[in-house]
Amino acid sequence: MLNPYSRAPPGSSISLVGYPAPASPGSGLPISQDVLLMQKGMLMRKVRSKNWKKLRYFRLQEDGMTVWHARQVGGRAKASFSISDVDTVRNGHESELLRSLAEEFPLEQGFTIVFHGRRSNLDLVANSVEEAQIWMKGLQLLVDFVTSMDQQERLDQWLSDWFQRGDKNQDGRMSFQEVQRLLRLMNVEMEQEYAFQLFQAADTSQSDTLEGQEFIEFYKALTKRVEVQELFGNFSADGQKLTLLEFVDFLQEEQKEGDHASDLALALIDRHEPSESGKLRHVLSMDGFLSYLYSKDGDIFNPSCLPIYQDMTQPLNHYYINSSHNTYLVGDQLCGQSSVEGYIRALKRGCRCVEVDVWDGPTGEPVVYHGHTLTSRILFKEVVATLAQYAFQTSDYPVILSLENHCSWEQQEIIAHHLTEILGEQLLSTTLDGQLPTQLPSPEELRKKILVKGKKLRTLEEDLEEEEEPETEIEGDQEPELESQFESETQELSPRSKDKNEKKSKAILCPSLSALVVYTKTVSFYNFTHSREHYRFYELSSFSETKAKNLIKETGNEFVQHNAWQLSRVYPSGLRTDSSNYNPQEFWNAGCQMVAMNVQTAGLEMDIYDGLFRQNGGCGYVLKPDFLRDTQSSFQPERPISPFKAQTLLIQVISGQQLPKVDKTKEGSIVDPLVRVEIFGVRPDTTRQETSYVENNGFNPYWGQTLCFQLLVPELAMLRFLVKDYNWKSRNDFIGQYTLPWTCMQQGYRHIHLLSKDGTSLHPASLFVHICMLEGLREEVES
Repeated sequence: MLNPYSRAPPGSSISLVGYPAPASPGSGLPISQDVLLMQKGMLMRKVRSKNWKKLRYFRLQEDGMTVWHARQVGGRAKASFSISDVDTVRNGHESELLRSLAEEFPLEQGFTIVFHGRRSNLDLVANSVEEAQIWMKGLQLLVDFVTSMDQQERLDQWLSDWFQRGDKNQDGRMSFQEVQRLLRLMNVEMEQEYAFQLFQAADTSQSDTLEGQEFIEFYKALTKRVEVQELFGNFSADGQKLTLLEFVDFLQEEQKEGDHASDLALALIDRHEPSESGKLRHVLSMDGFLSYLYSKDGDIFNPSCLPIYQDMTQPLNHYYINSSHNTYLVGDQLCGQSSVEGYIRALKRGCRCVEVDVWDGPTGEPVVYHGHTLTSRILFKEVVATLAQYAFQTSDYPVILSLENHCSWEQQEIIAHHLTEILGEQLLSTTLDGQLPTQLPSPEELRKKILVKGKKLRTLEEDLEEEEEPETEIEGDQEPELESQFESETQELSPRSKDKNEKKSKAILCPSLSALVVYTKTVSFYNFTHSREHYRFYELSSFSETKAKNLIKETGNEFVQHNAWQLSRVYPSGLRTDSSNYNPQEFWNAGCQMVAMNVQTAGLEMDIYDGLFRQNGGCGYVLKPDFLRDTQSSFQPERPISPFKAQTLLIQVISGQQLPKVDKTKEGSIVDPLVRVEIFGVRPDTTRQETSYVENNGFNPYWGQTLCFQLLVPELAMLRFLVKDYNWKSRNDFIGQYTLPWTCMQQGYRHIHLLSKDGTSLHPASLFVHICMLEGLREEVES
């Protein structure tokens, strides 16, 4: 590992860190007639609600990467969004809000800008269809360009953005005063004399300003990676290059790449060496070495875990399933907005279990909302149409529609009709082969299928036996009282209430809707013994977070065994009216598959959730460890014991690169960063440690500190790297984070590319670390 050493020049409080040299600021932007017209600017109507529709002047800036807006042409403009913030552009017909205003504005003149993360969509209405098309096509062209950028192009663009910000008078060059201001914007604290030395060295034209290439030379001097140069020198005999054998040694000794290091070295040289002659000679220059370390190949997240790499042919209950709670809500649980956008966002981020609360609508059409609250309402058929469109855009694996049915007989029939007619072949309405299975089908067998999870009048066996016979009469009234409902967010019941509740649900359930429930029949939970004796593998129960926690504490091993043959769903407490989240980890520890989250709320809990489901192609299914798939498992989530393989984990936090400001409104403020490493897993493994803070340096802080962790059950561990701005007066402020499973972590010298609170990229902000995993606990390792 690297040792701490002096990195900063005399009189400077920063150390010099960086990346491979960029090419030139702002090169390669796509130019089209649409883009040129966007740069001239247009008046459009910004729409926030049915009552808020105001004219604004939107203009694409000369850099082609940012859009500004003003209240009028020539008015004071402010930044609206960056092209890199945009996920996609939709036409007006796809916007709930614009559809509601169709009588006022032609839908062809409207369009929606959808952003990454949880930022609200931007609905705009142009003055003509032609102008709407200009912006839609121009924006999509730029979004596609940004999406296709490689690492070098992204760095070029990042540098171009900084040049634009630093060039205050926009004359295409920077004076020393502008450079000083830029350094503060970039989180750099540097003595004026040293900054001026770098400035003069880069100013080869001696014009007292920096232009294109001169600014790049200044950047290269500013971002010299001393710690990487030292590492390079440790393996390079001449200090100029790594020969193939030297690079293989590095990959085997430090990166723990094993026997395939020779083949890997050739592939990495071919991918990252910028010099053609270097590629031919199979050598790696310092720039190529930096490129490798900063790329996906040098990332802490193992690239082999990014595509679908797990066995997808096991029963559904053997997987963790990405699940959403009250998916229709985009705000809180009491007064929040219900929107199909909630389903679009959940499905696009990989959710495979979405929830629908359906109630009788006043016009005969069922509506979706959080019952007995002030949340707004949307039509059930619009939710189903959204599912049909977006269910399999991110993942081909099955979507489970968790149906909380609160409807009368008549509107249940409408629900069944919409599901059947709108979903068509996507809807699974019978077993896969018409035969009675002995276990749940696999995600692979259920590709492109939507499963309805809900109550069912009969068993699957009865359905298959009587498929050709007329439907049996339903007990009780055909127009039941609405309060005699299924248990909402299924209550956990005592055995004495069993008959009463079963009769209650049988009295109101419409046969056509019941028939659509196949492999995911919901049943009330009484206790694990009752489930083993009376329930079938295709029946599942829901647990409130409080009930699930108590079961884990009191009968943890029984819960593990239960989840090895049946599906379980956990949902947030009703007290979480602010749509906050619980930590999903303790439920995963017991093998619970569908741990439902309020995905609209960012924070630590969603960082952990996103971290787990980042692997396996982001398909929404992650195979549980083998000891959580065994119905005879002895695993105790609260008190884990051998034969699990304990590990000691050593993490050297070396340095940081280009950390963003916490308060971007304060030009002169510089962050004091520290790094906290948090581990979430079984209770004994859950811990955290942190480095000291580095004063006034967010550009290239150096820590060089090693943290040691011991893990009893590493297979369940999640690691979160959190960067904070030290503040002795109050709680430290969030700068960035990255969370990943222990099973997807690479050893050796690695970069960690930081994410925002919202889970979006903070490129090029990163940490440089060294990871070492050792078998056994620390005492065993040391002995």
